[in-house]
Amino acid sequence: MPFSNLGLCDPILQAIKDLGYSSPTPIQKQAIPIILSGEDLVATAQTGTGKTASFVLPILEMLNKDRKLRGKRIRALILTPTRELAVQIEANIAEYGKNLNLRSMAIYGGVDSEPQKQSLIEGVDILVATPGRLLDMAHQRALHFDELEVLVLDEADRMVDMGFVGDIKKIIDRLPAARQNLLFSATMSHDVRDLADDFADGNVGNSLVEISISPKAKTAPSIKQWLITVDKDTKSALLSHLIKEYKWDQALIFIEKKHGAAKLVSQLAKRGIKAESIHGDRSQAMREKILADFKSGDLKYLVATGVAARGIDIGKLSRVVNYDLPFKPEEYIHRVGRTGRAGAKGEAISFVAWGDFKNLCAIESRLNRLIVRKEVEGFPVRKVVPVSILNYVRKSKAPTKKAPKTHKKTSKKITTDSVESPKNKNIWG
Repeated sequence: MPFSNLGLCDPILQAIKDLGYSSPTPIQKQAIPIILSGEDLVATAQTGTGKTASFVLPILEMLNKDRKLRGKRIRALILTPTRELAVQIEANIAEYGKNLNLRSMAIYGGVDSEPQKQSLIEGVDILVATPGRLLDMAHQRALHFDELEVLVLDEADRMVDMGFVGDIKKIIDRLPAARQNLLFSATMSHDVRDLADDFADGNVGNSLVEISISPKAKTAPSIKQWLITVDKDTKSALLSHLIKEYKWDQALIFIEKKHGAAKLVSQLAKRGIKAESIHGDRSQAMREKILADFKSGDLKYLVATGVAARGIDIGKLSRVVNYDLPFKPEEYIHRVGRTGRAGAKGEAISFVAWGDFKNLCAIESRLNRLIVRKEVEGFPVRKVVPVSILNYVRKSKAPTKKAPKTHKKTSKKITTDSVESPKNKNIWG
């Protein structure tokens, strides 16, 4: 199916063509017509499935038809958890809407708010914002929500994990009841479900559609995955060895804690390897410079916490390294999805210590297969990691049951397989 069958206007189709995209991904095929019809949408889709374009393209189409903009007003609001992701989404909006007379901008913390306030004075068609900075602007009366038409919650699961639920509810309380609601999430936990219910409560006139694009999706077949069992005290030496021995051209290295990121950069430097790190304590200007250098190839090795890495979008990233194995299988899939995009080849390497056994079991159970193990000469393991139990179930406290919420909306669910041919070039934003 070509993009021209989705009801998009010629200027948008031309922008898509100029970017080299040929056909929509499954999430785009499903979401774009639903959004254009005015219905509310809750969509579950993994990273790399093209979800950004699935809501940006129809929003551009709808706002372009009848443009009336007043000062300090916004027509569409996209809430996202991190600065990097806000910048990335706004860049996508600019690319897809380059032939339209629409204004967009991103606002986020960590930078001076005054230039952002000045840019809001004339009004903005599409505003991408992190929750904290948006509330700050609202308190300063730098913007008003009375003409808002569309609300998007992007990366809803990450916003829940980062503790933004309270801020989101405060924002929703300020919005007009008659609006279109769109929620996108990689996973649909109880907390995300509650958030979806809350942000749809009180809205009027729209039916609610749920889309699940391959909720059991695994990683792309074009990604070569393997792991190395390692003792914690030899991780940095092993990473240095792999970088030098295999002459890695580039690597995005995931680590759990921000102080660990700085420490690893220092350890690599002592072995003659230049790397940089991004995490919550770094200034926005520094984060933007480091990301720009990494995307351009001037910086080969980037160490990032999982939160800070949201928004890193590099089309031909060679490999990712799980220096610390993530706790959640969904996070593993999200990280691995940073490489091997649009059918390109990629590589994902995980360091697994003895204490990671339960996490590894959960990840491999989700993948329904064992990840290939490799041994590296010179790095014997003192604490051997057992072979995973594929039917392993992590013990956890039973979630508290809540009374189901009732809605006046009609709700229907659509589940779609997200398998894409690697020969197809798609929007993976």
